[in-house]
Amino acid sequence: MNTTKQILAFYSKPREMTWISRKRADGIKKLPNDVKELVPIVQGLVIHQFVAKSLYGITVSDERIDKESHIRRAEELLHAIHTLDPAPLTSPREPSKRVVGVCHHFAKLLLSMLRAKGVPARMRYGFGAYFNPGYYEDHSLVECWDGEKHRWLLVDPQFDDTWRKHLHIEHDIFNVPRNLFLTAADAWLKCREGSLDASKFGIFQGNLRGWWFIAGNLIKDIASLNKAEMLQWDAWTGMPRPNNSMKDKKRILFFDRLAELTHDPDSSFKGLRKAYADEKNPIQVPPACSMRYVGTWKS
Repeated sequence: MNTTKQILAFYSKPREMTWISRKRADGIKKLPNDVKELVPIVQGLVIHQFVAKSLYGITVSDERIDKESHIRRAEELLHAIHTLDPAPLTSPREPSKRVVGVCHHFAKLLLSMLRAKGVPARMRYGFGAYFNPGYYEDHSLVECWDGEKHRWLLVDPQFDDTWRKHLHIEHDIFNVPRNLFLTAADAWLKCREGSLDASKFGIFQGNLRGWWFIAGNLIKDIASLNKAEMLQWDAWTGMPRPNNSMKDKKRILFFDRLAELTHDPDSSFKGLRKAYADEKNPIQVPPACSMRYVGTWKS
């Protein structure tokens, strides 16, 4: 098997976070294969907790946010969807009957559907330039293999008509320009070369921004490229604490290396797999991440 086939085979199969049980597999198989038809289905199943009220007129209880937004695994996400409304997945839910989550949940659902159908896909962690002018906000989406064009395309399932109208989104959500969504590696490298300002990268909530935030997304991205797709707020050993000064030269070089590995994952596939498998490397997701880290960053 040549390298390209090996890579595509790897990303076409689910792992723990995207695994779907036989009980739900039949429903997934009945869904269309075209990503452009799958995305609207996903949009009818999930609602973003930060805009539920402002864009959809729905007040979501703290209890639901606490219960639903911390779901990591696709199987549990599908269970929550069917608990709220047992209708087929192809039936768009009323906003109040959609699972409450963030960008991660839109991406996780699409990712699991694609892999269940044998389509190579992977979640990427980085920053979107289209939320808050002048800033790059924490975001995750799906990188999907286009068999006709023989390349990876960034697909953002979060942006339905309502979102696009509100944010004046004019770019193609099925081929997001890479200057509008920067992977964590691209963000790190551009800030290192001085063309972008690291203080503009992070998340509006709590105004958490800076080098340390980009570094955290680098680790989440390499974990995801090894099919361990964690929540936006999950944190573990290798990540700097919030507002870390990032003055340690050895630590900077460590993240330089991660950026090199994840900038072009296909050319670095063996290296990023080897780096992640190294038990001495603090980038591997620990078993403790089955727990919830809500508002707390571990390091």
